[in-house]
Amino acid sequence: MHKKSVVVDGHCDTVHLFLGTQGPYSFGELNAVGQADLPRLRSGGVNLQFFAVYIEPEFKPHGALQRTLFLVEHFWREMGKHSKDVVVVKNKADLGVVKNTSKIGALLALEGAEPLENVEMLHILYRLGLRSVGLTWNQRNLLADGVGVGASAGGLTPLGKAMVTEMNSLGIMVDAAHLAPKGFFDLLETVSAPPIVTHANAASLCAHRRNLSDEQLRALSEQGGVVGLTYYPPFVSEQKDATLEDLLDHFCYIAERFGTSVLGLGSDFDGIPRAVQGLEDVSKLPRLTEGLIRRGFSAEEISAILGGNFLRVLQACLPQEETDEDSC
Repeated sequence: MHKKSVVVDGHCDTVHLFLGTQGPYSFGELNAVGQADLPRLRSGGVNLQFFAVYIEPEFKPHGALQRTLFLVEHFWREMGKHSKDVVVVKNKADLGVVKNTSKIGALLALEGAEPLENVEMLHILYRLGLRSVGLTWNQRNLLADGVGVGASAGGLTPLGKAMVTEMNSLGIMVDAAHLAPKGFFDLLETVSAPPIVTHANAASLCAHRRNLSDEQLRALSEQGGVVGLTYYPPFVSEQKDATLEDLLDHFCYIAERFGTSVLGLGSDFDGIPRAVQGLEDVSKLPRLTEGLIRRGFSAEEISAILGGNFLRVLQACLPQEETDEDSC
């Protein structure tokens, strides 16, 4: 069942490993560091991986654009080394390559919109392959407030709303991960395409500020969006070092209340120091499918959770094929 599904992971931070900051690392080889690389993606059956560009706090705000371009260059440099095995997904035609060949898809995402001071910067990054934008990390920026702002957090700014509209027009998915609640609901009122939350869980099972309330999950489901459930133990259980079974509780809780069409995968591999017991790295992903079978999900539901739901949003959001604006 796992091999027959198109498996999509909505979030990893592996781009930072390309810099060698955690020790020697080669994306095309099995590495001693990190939680994901090309051999482990293949072993785990992943067909499409979102690669986040995360800007560290020390580069914000004034160095955010330069740091983003630096990381985007390393993303393209590494993907270029493995063009026989990887396709960078920029449009629906590239999705077809992922579904119909053995190539693994790589989708470039931005985690935190600090570089987006105006629409022109959004267009430049679109030309460089950007196809998903998380409006905030935990802080406040020009577009919106992150969850770290706390009780005073506001919603989307006028620039934020204009940027969301432009993202939808270009074919860039809008990611509400890390977004403060008021901004979350502002986003749902602004988008014209299904929104995503690339890495979060159910707050009713684990009351972490990064998880989604039932109200948020219901609204996301009603709007055709998807949440990628994350494997980071503090987002899974407040009581213990979380296991795969605890993570499966989140899948069951959300499915029973809001349907399976809102569920996806959002590992956060290489952005977390550890994952739940049983999913230590991406090669262990078939264990999740085994767990979903044990919990009574049907083959059709499991296929949707593993990637079908994210594929539906990708089909709705991405441009049809390469255009003049896809290249510099």
